[in-house]
Amino acid sequence: MAAARRGRGSASGGGVVLLCLVAAALLMEAVPAAEAGGKTYYVGDAAGWGRNLDWWLAGKTFYAGDVLVFKYNKEYHDVAVVGGKGYRRCKVPRNKDTVVLRTGYDQVTLRRGNNYFICGMPGHCDAGMKLAVKAW
Repeated sequence: MAAARRGRGSASGGGVVLLCLVAAALLMEAVPAAEAGGKTYYVGDAAGWGRNLDWWLAGKTFYAGDVLVFKYNKEYHDVAVVGGKGYRRCKVPRNKDTVVLRTGYDQVTLRRGNNYFICGMPGHCDAGMKLAVKAW
């Protein structure tokens, strides 16, 4: 009988460990990227989201999970998250997957690979209000 009890106790101990692992995984997903080790970057520093930001990218290395904060006047600008084609053509795709942010203080978590952003207001992207960020 003692062996049977010991066996049952071992199984319940394993269940507790599994439960703890699942709970830890869920908590890790709930932590914002900036708190999970990613860095937060303010696009354009004090000047904010604007034209010709190549100077701002210089010397920075970005990683998946880093957060870009776009600060801008929402009366005149927005931030459209686009693919490479939308970036090159300065066009915001008209589909349900396109994300256009308009709060004036938008946070975007970078995914691994190329991340593209443009201002969707007429003429702004063509004037240089766009940003391409590669995250490792």
